[in-house]
Amino acid sequence: MDFSYDIAASYRDNFEQGPRLSPPPSVPYPAQEEFLGERVNSRLGIAAGLLPNAKWISGYAARGWDLLTYKTVRSKARECYPPPNWVFVDADAGDGPVHATQDLPEDPSQISSAVCFGMPSMDPSFWREDIARAKESLAEGQQLIVSVVASPESGWSAAQVADDYAQCAAWAAEAGADVVEANYSCPNVCSAEGQVYMDVELADSVTKAVRSAIEQTRLLLKVGVFPDADLQRSFLRAVAGVADGITLVNGISREVLHRDGRPVFGEDYVRAGVLGRIIHEPCVAAVREAKAAIDAEGFNLALAAVGGVSSLADYKDFIDAGADAVLCGSSPMYLPDLAAEIKASL
Repeated sequence: MDFSYDIAASYRDNFEQGPRLSPPPSVPYPAQEEFLGERVNSRLGIAAGLLPNAKWISGYAARGWDLLTYKTVRSKARECYPPPNWVFVDADAGDGPVHATQDLPEDPSQISSAVCFGMPSMDPSFWREDIARAKESLAEGQQLIVSVVASPESGWSAAQVADDYAQCAAWAAEAGADVVEANYSCPNVCSAEGQVYMDVELADSVTKAVRSAIEQTRLLLKVGVFPDADLQRSFLRAVAGVADGITLVNGISREVLHRDGRPVFGEDYVRAGVLGRIIHEPCVAAVREAKAAIDAEGFNLALAAVGGVSSLADYKDFIDAGADAVLCGSSPMYLPDLAAEIKASL
């Protein structure tokens, strides 16, 4: 099985090398759908994570992925966590540990994995220019989404966190982002920026600051699984009318272990984000719940769904649950032509 991202290599090596892809397939004629008020070739794309620079964006754009998310960037350079950063796992449908494995299923659509990167970022002097290059590589009917996050220091106030988000968002919009995605959730980061969606007052402050900074540029907010319906509704009420939509779910956190019980990513990161087949059903349920809450309250919020999409059936699961777009997280790494295949089937 071929992989576009070399999990045995460092993040920096993958960043500099670009994706390992064969020549692109013939991409079906665009269907001209709509997302966030703009005409797009399809409502299918790639979530923040796999595409760290313009090389990766252009490589996947050529293969028919139409909504492409530039991996989360910061207002200052941040190194990646030490390797390993990405492993394949065996997992059940519970909430207990998952275990690293090198034995992959014959059907790649059944793959599950776990990641622990820590939202690394190049310096803004690089990514502001690189986003412009990524934008230039897109065809008509494709959108560039840029994910941004704050980098709070000890003792920062909520206003300082909001200002840092806003600065990154403004730079992303100026560089050419069609959509800014404020990342409010990361399963592998324990500081404030990894849990913004769990603090309604902070989320309200950050969202308003970002909106002011990017003016009319479309705004998505990336969130994780809410622990209860009341918090979810409170969050949606706080951001409705300011943001244009919600991206969910940003992975599901579980313990990631070797068979002998050792943490795969080290003692500091026993829990990490799990991706792929194992999270599909809970993510569909989360999207369905969010859609019900949005409709019940009459909010004008789009939903970009993420979680275990590796087939046409998975894509339809999210559309049937009420998603306005579907973004794949890990599957494009081992199924790079999935977008073309789904579009041909549709």
